[in-house]
Amino acid sequence: MKSAKLLFVLLTASALNVMAQPHEQVYVPDPDPLIQKRIDQWQDIKFGLLMHWGPYSQWGIVESWSICPEDEGWCVPDTVKDYFAYKKRYEDLGKTFNPAKFDPVKWARAAKDAGMKYVVFTTKHHDGFCMFDSKYTDYKITGKDCPYHTDPKANVTKEIFNAFRNEGMWVGAYFSKPDWHCPDYWWHQFPPYDRNVNYDPARYPDRWNSYVNFTQNQIMELCTEYGKIDIFWFDGGWVQKREVKGETPSIPGFIIKRPINQDIRMDELVTKIRSKQPEAIVVDRAVEGKNQNYLTPENMVPDKMLPYPWESCMILGGGWSYSFNARMMPTRRIIHMLSDIIAKGGNLLLNIGPGPDGTWYDEAYIRLKEVGDWLRINGEAIYSTRTLAPYYEGKLRYTRDKNGAAYIIYLLDENEKLPEEIKVNGFVPAKGARITVLGTNGNPMRWTSEGKNFSIKVSESQRKGVTSQHAVVLKVSRITG
Repeated sequence: MKSAKLLFVLLTASALNVMAQPHEQVYVPDPDPLIQKRIDQWQDIKFGLLMHWGPYSQWGIVESWSICPEDEGWCVPDTVKDYFAYKKRYEDLGKTFNPAKFDPVKWARAAKDAGMKYVVFTTKHHDGFCMFDSKYTDYKITGKDCPYHTDPKANVTKEIFNAFRNEGMWVGAYFSKPDWHCPDYWWHQFPPYDRNVNYDPARYPDRWNSYVNFTQNQIMELCTEYGKIDIFWFDGGWVQKREVKGETPSIPGFIIKRPINQDIRMDELVTKIRSKQPEAIVVDRAVEGKNQNYLTPENMVPDKMLPYPWESCMILGGGWSYSFNARMMPTRRIIHMLSDIIAKGGNLLLNIGPGPDGTWYDEAYIRLKEVGDWLRINGEAIYSTRTLAPYYEGKLRYTRDKNGAAYIIYLLDENEKLPEEIKVNGFVPAKGARITVLGTNGNPMRWTSEGKNFSIKVSESQRKGVTSQHAVVLKVSRITG
């Protein structure tokens, strides 16, 4: 195990630079009014939890990608000299996966206390190992080869969904469209060449159709046997319908070396999903069209306001999956990042990778508690808000609620106090509006306007009385316009 740790330090670190989807992409609204309403509700809840978890956590490596035969930094490392022997060792990780300390109730309570409102869990990543009890494969946590299969909580997806629902949170199912274990995707007749299907679906339509049916059947299991699912979060955007005209197509954020039509009949699949889950949001990541109900820039925050529903997927510490000696993002940075994302119109989906024993990093609980403490005081500037131009300026981030109030989030540096004067450009309070600091006694602040700008005077007592060392929220009771 020690050698495995050393072997994959670089592999884990390099994976942080992978961006599955850039933020510049065409958005196509879903035509269904019910789905439009659900997306609007999703835009109210703002803050969620993402969890990448599987047998790979035992080695502390990046999920799935080390079996992808591409010459990329997050794929097979130079230290692996026999790809097929390595792939066999990786696939055998399921035979030693025994997360005996798995406690989804503890996770759900910590997430709720942090102010998170939804969870997205990896029911299956690209390696094909199912974290749910699928009857269409034995490569799963409930399979007889996995030592954890005898545990009453072995169907971890069901346990996680139930625990988070019991805390009043939305649940989302991450599901990988490519499956590198399934012989109908990586056919054993040929070696895998890259992340794509390793044969031509047009030449072997029966095999491809078998794969499509396998994929859709697994998704329908999730639809029908795991209660209400609010979000179906599909990864692997290179698996999509496309015309092949002899030239290799370009898909933003993905490496495509062979022109392949990998049509899994997504329109048909979404119809099936909504026949069982009529309110489900579908995120067909990086595939432009009506089945991508919101966009998902990965491990980055856009540098401007985006005028459509979107969510930044960010790593709390280490990699997407569990890594040894992971360093957690500081609380100040999380709060600043959340404020910045909300000001630009997005949601934050913060990732924690559970360990091989089924526990989180101890420090992750500390970070979540500290963020939750801040949100309990300042959450009205985050939840159910929308953007307010000019959105951000210097250390200021702006949001507005649905009743005409505005919020100014001042991002504090370490050991910094509020300045004696705060200047705001781009909007002004309504006549007679009050400006107060959230979490204090509500004494109003003096302000003066000039054109479309205004200045706020901050008294010494107000500077001393703030409730956070990370960010302070000023509420403007009403703005003009």
